[in-house]
Amino acid sequence: MTTSSVLSDLAPMGRLRAGINYSNFVLATKDLATGEPAGIAPDLARLIAQRLNVPIQFITFETAGKMADAVGTGVWDIAFLANEPERAGEIQFTPPYLEIEAGYLVPPDSTIQSVKEVDRPETRIAIAAKSAYDLFLSRNLQHATLMRAQGMPASYELFIAEKLDVLAGIKPWLSKVVEKLPGSRMLDGHFMAVQQCIGTPRGREVGARFLAEFVRALPK
Repeated sequence: MTTSSVLSDLAPMGRLRAGINYSNFVLATKDLATGEPAGIAPDLARLIAQRLNVPIQFITFETAGKMADAVGTGVWDIAFLANEPERAGEIQFTPPYLEIEAGYLVPPDSTIQSVKEVDRPETRIAIAAKSAYDLFLSRNLQHATLMRAQGMPASYELFIAEKLDVLAGIKPWLSKVVEKLPGSRMLDGHFMAVQQCIGTPRGREVGARFLAEFVRALPK
């Protein structure tokens, strides 16, 4: 049941403003015919708006990092992004509705054979800045160097242009990179599972509980 408190938390402007980032094609892409977001995250946002009985407005971003950084501006009421400690101070997250493995790709001439071999002083890793896996590796790598670019496509371009040792990313995307870069390969396994959640700005406790219950009720 939707209460006035839920609506004031999640649709204070009379509409649900849903933050969507286009950097993760598993979650969202732009429909070429309509120009509107399409995919798992937009579909969930539309369903939430339907439950609230309010119109939906999509606020789109090029990267998850830019979307997370925008929480303080009040431009979105909910956002679809990974739960990371660096973001949790300003954003309250639901349980995950989806997990996506993140792994490594190496070029054709690489001698690296496993995920564990990546964290070495001489290793340079191309990565999307402020992505969930960038935040994770920034906390956990001890020796390798992260080379950041704005978004996954740009991290691939950096990987090629600078002849870097490793490309980090979500595995569905890396599998597409393998197809266009002959001889490259994904290393077996993963270094993390990215937990995709729905976030709302801190302080909207009633709305956060509504979203958590919404996610828990989703078909598994």
